[in-house]
Amino acid sequence: MTARKTARRVRGSATGRPVMALLDLLGRRWTMRILWELRDGPMTFRCLQDAMEGVSPSVLNTRLRELREAALVEHSEGRGYALTRWAIELSEFLVPMDAFARRWARRR
Repeated sequence: MTARKTARRVRGSATGRPVMALLDLLGRRWTMRILWELRDGPMTFRCLQDAMEGVSPSVLNTRLRELREAALVEHSEGRGYALTRWAIELSEFLVPMDAFARRWARRR
């Protein structure tokens, strides 16, 4: 059985496998934080930037564009940025990771 490949080549991966493309996207600085901040509902650019403390407007804009292209974030006038159904499904995997991270942080 061969793995399906994505249409676009993935930075750091010669395989083009979907899981590598997803890990590449999620591994970019600030990407996971954006998804995490949007988990409770839509936010405007300004609110999102304030919540992320330290992200530059240009980097935030780039990451949001990448997430929109990946169909994980959508934008609408008045509402701002929000997770798509794909990102909501992805976030279901992040909740157990958050629980683990909290336990791991208290390990001392």
